[in-house]
Amino acid sequence: MNSQIPLAERMRPTSLDEFFGQEELVGIGSFLRKAIEEDRVPSIILWGPPGCGKTTLASVIANLTKAEFISLSATASGVEELRKIIERAESGHRLGVKTVLFIDEIHRWNKAQQDRLLPYVERGIVTLIGATTENPSFEVNSALLSRARVCVLKRIGDNAMITIVKRAAEKMNLTPDSVPARLTDEVFACIATHANGDARFALNILEAAMGQHEEITIELVKQILQKSHLLYDKQGEEHYNVISALHKSMRGGDPDASVYWLVRMLEGGEDPLYVARRIVRFASEDIGLANNTALLIANAAFDACHKLGMPECSVHLAHAVIFMAKSNKSIAAYEAYEKAKKDVEKHGNLPVPMHIRNAPTQLMKELEYGKGYKYTPKEESKDQQYLPDELKHVKYIASD
Repeated sequence: MNSQIPLAERMRPTSLDEFFGQEELVGIGSFLRKAIEEDRVPSIILWGPPGCGKTTLASVIANLTKAEFISLSATASGVEELRKIIERAESGHRLGVKTVLFIDEIHRWNKAQQDRLLPYVERGIVTLIGATTENPSFEVNSALLSRARVCVLKRIGDNAMITIVKRAAEKMNLTPDSVPARLTDEVFACIATHANGDARFALNILEAAMGQHEEITIELVKQILQKSHLLYDKQGEEHYNVISALHKSMRGGDPDASVYWLVRMLEGGEDPLYVARRIVRFASEDIGLANNTALLIANAAFDACHKLGMPECSVHLAHAVIFMAKSNKSIAAYEAYEKAKKDVEKHGNLPVPMHIRNAPTQLMKELEYGKGYKYTPKEESKDQQYLPDELKHVKYIASD
């Protein structure tokens, strides 16, 4: 086996029986497994986090299908290369040869590039297999999405990850009783935990350990890692998933979960000012009038982040999210704004009532600007109208 090829590539499965961690998608009796085994794979979009097996599944399909299999990387190919592939596929189609086109990181292609695929996918000239770490709803054209089936691959669990690493160790003669390198169940578990669902990363850890010492220990694995590998893409979907988890944990009053998601973001490299801005928003949107101190705490945390930066400001953000989670909640201010916004959109620019208009000039006074206005500090004004006539009975805030 060529040692110049990365271990993750050398260990890539060639059959579904060797493909672990996605049993729900390709297990016995599943739609996709039957389609692969019967060589009737439809156009599909494989969506999942890094290292979950998207490219591996595509290579398994390539190994099992009777179709011609062509692989492209969206980051290294363009319209000209696609044109040549389509010409080749059309020639094969006329001869009864099916073509499966695998496009890795399909979300990297722009709308025009994706649109070029549409007629050929629709006519069956090519069967598309696109792989993406991003939500296809946002990153893949709706027209193309409607012609493909989205298959969701999940983060690989620890048990499946241990199986993957053990399989590689056995093939490399690194079982507990082998020499020169030995791996125990504890080491396998350590690698699986730190891989965070990324099989490629797990095998990279194993490969790095193999080249350093005769015996692979937990201490060696941690030394190689130095820092846990955190799945957190500041530009991708995981960014929005985690900030949503933080927001909902604070809203739901769970300070422990709030701190956990905060740490996930900060240790994954998120800008602390981004988190601080979201907390400032939360203080008024979700807590609001129930605890007016929340906005003061949020602004103080933002100021601390601006002055100190990471890692010092992490404790200020932890202070803030715990406070937000424990505070009583009120969405009265948020709801009031949204209700008033609907009336503004519905009625447009309604005129300001004459009696509450300012009258800085004599002409304005002659036009009765400000006439009849009651000055609250000096006279009774509880019945004075402040809203336009069309909305004079509207209540955006519930009465105390």
